[in-house]
Amino acid sequence: MAKRLYVDVHIIQTVPPANLNRDDQGNPKEAYFGGHRRARVSSQAWKRATRSRFAEHTPSQDHATRTKRIAAELSERLAGRTGLESEQATRLATALLQPLGIKPGKKAGDTAYLLFFGYRQLEDIIDLVADQATDLTALEDEELAKAVKDLPVAEKLQQGHPMDVAMFGRMVADIPALNVDAAVQVAHALSTHAVDLEFDYYTAVDDENLKEETGAGMIGQIGFNSATLYRYAAVNVPQLISNLGDGDAALAAVDAFIEHFARSIPSGHQNSFAHRTLPSLLAVVVREDQPVNLVSAFEKPLQPEEEGEGLAADSAVRLAVEHDRAVRQWGDTPAYVAVCHTFDPDRHTGERLTTILGPNTPFPTLIADLRARLAEKIEQTR
Repeated sequence: MAKRLYVDVHIIQTVPPANLNRDDQGNPKEAYFGGHRRARVSSQAWKRATRSRFAEHTPSQDHATRTKRIAAELSERLAGRTGLESEQATRLATALLQPLGIKPGKKAGDTAYLLFFGYRQLEDIIDLVADQATDLTALEDEELAKAVKDLPVAEKLQQGHPMDVAMFGRMVADIPALNVDAAVQVAHALSTHAVDLEFDYYTAVDDENLKEETGAGMIGQIGFNSATLYRYAAVNVPQLISNLGDGDAALAAVDAFIEHFARSIPSGHQNSFAHRTLPSLLAVVVREDQPVNLVSAFEKPLQPEEEGEGLAADSAVRLAVEHDRAVRQWGDTPAYVAVCHTFDPDRHTGERLTTILGPNTPFPTLIADLRARLAEKIEQTR
């Protein structure tokens, strides 16, 4: 397999008034970029939203979870599979995990840090003891620990990774053997223009107020902004193949990531703002040199123009021009470029995008064509 094969994902997306991702004061996160205040959505927030969409569209046995409660999860599944009482299932789960050396947390049964693992991996651990679970729990604590000490529990957590663990990785500082190098990098989303923080002052009426009573039952305020965002992610295809152990599985994972990354959106205050939108533009670039984030296109913030086609259109053109300039100046010709957008093909923006990035491709076709190109690249290096 080639050492270098990346899929860059570039998205332009407009979001109405919203509070997608809160800071420590409850206001939308922001950042200075190019000397101006911008709307920001953290990479963690968008990865979480992407993972949530994975869970909605994959079978439950293929789900992953990130939690301090791995012992409780294992115990519950042990009880369900073997019929053990809760207390005995907890004893056995604790004994199975003890050799890993995971640091305990402050709360009984918790680990000191979040662990990211797949439910199928827990079932693989249970397979090691399912047929002898009753006999094992009949042993004294010291004998039980000896009986399970050499079982390949760590190996079960080192293989058979679910899709999202393979993509986003796992870091266990004090147990390097359990680490999984991430195959996907996600940038913080930034607005392509300057933004101002605004506040929604709201009141709620008490429906059971007596006629002589006046005033609101509740008063509050929510910070919000609205923005056209540039979103970027990069997929390291060889690392994804290594994590999943299979080229076809990696291709399916690339499809799933682009699908769910494009369609997901953080859920902060979603009932107050109903902010879900779809991207105005999605471009994929297959590269054999290095990932390239094109946020430099927006170092100078865009300004709305009365006669223009809007900030989303101007952002899309600025992005395309930056891509073209970078390719020409650095000489790093991509292996493949495809774009899907919602702009009128007969107006300036649509024409410019076609000239620079190529024809507008429906999203399902883009995914299918990308998969075929990646399959060719993988096959060439076998």
